[in-house]
Amino acid sequence: MSSTTRTLVLLSGLAAVGTLSTTIILPSFPAMAASLDASAADMALTLSSFFLVFALGQLLVGPLSDRYGRRPLILGGLILFVLGSLLGASATDLNTMIAARVTQAAGVCAASVLARAVARDLYDGPVLAKALAFIMVAMAAAPGFSPLLGSVIDSQLGWRTSFALVAAVGVILIISYALSMGETHAPSARLKMTAGAIARSYLQLLADRRFALPALSVSLVIGGLYAFFASAPAIMMRGMGYSSMQLGVFFAATVLVVFSAGILAPQMAQRWGAVQVAVFGSLIALAGGTLQVLLYEGQDLMQFSLAICLFLAGMGVINPLGTAVTLQPFAEQAGLASSLLGFMQMTIAATGTGLISAIALPPSLTLGLLLSGAALCSLAGFFLYPASTEPQTA
Repeated sequence: MSSTTRTLVLLSGLAAVGTLSTTIILPSFPAMAASLDASAADMALTLSSFFLVFALGQLLVGPLSDRYGRRPLILGGLILFVLGSLLGASATDLNTMIAARVTQAAGVCAASVLARAVARDLYDGPVLAKALAFIMVAMAAAPGFSPLLGSVIDSQLGWRTSFALVAAVGVILIISYALSMGETHAPSARLKMTAGAIARSYLQLLADRRFALPALSVSLVIGGLYAFFASAPAIMMRGMGYSSMQLGVFFAATVLVVFSAGILAPQMAQRWGAVQVAVFGSLIALAGGTLQVLLYEGQDLMQFSLAICLFLAGMGVINPLGTAVTLQPFAEQAGLASSLLGFMQMTIAATGTGLISAIALPPSLTLGLLLSGAALCSLAGFFLYPASTEPQTA
């Protein structure tokens, strides 16, 4: 295995471990609620608290890494994540579990957001697009495979083992990063910014079409992905009668779609340009969302699979290319830009999952409307991207 491949595998692990720690415990919620003497509504607090801290933490991590370097924040964050995971494994009441989830989120947000910043430190142009494709596929694979893994662990070993497993993954990442990765953000390139300057920089990024348009486009389709994960249990288990294990297998199968699209996207971008290929991905995603709206009533598994696979194929194209387009112009502010992008993604993902339960429509129709709206806005964002500033892809 080449050094570049080892680096990409490590960065992918950093990017995916936060999502893994959340989705692996979803099948265990009934058992966790019983052990912690909590209701189903109470268990939702373990998700919302995680998402809130994860989103807000990213806004701090990026600027700190631009000033002090990536390495100390990644290693320190992973140590905090391991401690939170061990606290979750030993929790006996809801308050302790929420504290554990908050600690996990505060630590792992550094690994997630800085994986992209490190990639931007190391790579440029088409190589950056390939690196981000690798990382984005891993981030999509984690919520695809982990519910199936969580179901098996819950039935055979109990839910506490899932927390112990993600703690072990955290330890492996700490050792691997400490031994194989040096500091990628040179002291000469570091920015010393006050809190006011950081806030102004975030506002400047949001006002810059080169950042705002592709960042919003990527974040919207990521929100669609999480809306799919939130609505699929109601659609497939309550609506179609499938078991939790079958649902986990379905999630795992969809990863192949995202993986294939993510691998092909950089190759297509080298020939036709990243923004043009992202427009194509948005059209595919829009076709999937539209099909879900048209076929929601009396929908069978084949129809649902077709609609979802179209959307996920489009998302698999948009995610790495849109992320590369977003970060490419901001090499000196890679941590800051990656943090704001991560905050936008997590905030829209939380909004998407909330809308699934808040909108008083059938879950399958709500999902179709959200997917269609996300894809349509993503398409508009890439259409409006200033062509003269598109990064080189060949």
